[in-house]
Amino acid sequence: MRLTALASIALLPALAFGQGTMSKTANKPAAGGLDDAAIVGILAAANTWDISTGGLAAKKATRSDVKEFGQMLATVHTSVLNQAKDLAKKLNITPTPVAKDFPLLVDYNNTMTKLNSLNGAEFDRAFLQHEVDYHTAVLNAVTNTLLPAIKNAELKKFVESLAPAFIAHKEGAQNLLNKK
Repeated sequence: MRLTALASIALLPALAFGQGTMSKTANKPAAGGLDDAAIVGILAAANTWDISTGGLAAKKATRSDVKEFGQMLATVHTSVLNQAKDLAKKLNITPTPVAKDFPLLVDYNNTMTKLNSLNGAEFDRAFLQHEVDYHTAVLNAVTNTLLPAIKNAELKKFVESLAPAFIAHKEGAQNLLNKK
């Protein structure tokens, strides 16, 4: 699972550029076709995936601190997803769904299969390691690929405002992983 996440980190910029298509909005594609609609689609998907993995941990984790962390992820990412949807509607941006071969979607599907097959401390460790790797991948993608491509100033400000939470989630997962 960790190798898949690391491969996703390496491939995300290239595939994110392939995500963009002309949307129903007036947004024009950025270099390589990555436009605001594609970026909103990627962010919506990324939050949805962490809602799912967090929710699974809230139900399945053995350690109470891991359960609480999973519930917090599900709650925070639900709020961010709703804010992103509201902003997209306000800006008249129709999110472009991610492709079925999008690396983080492939990683998410593989992760859910693996996490569903694990129990006890093994589940807790795998979930926490996934969250460290996942938030690292998302932060790298946002910083190096998505932010430079965003055209709408309000969308850019919103995405920039998410960085502290993503960093806190990554560090929180790492701290819990180190705690054992």
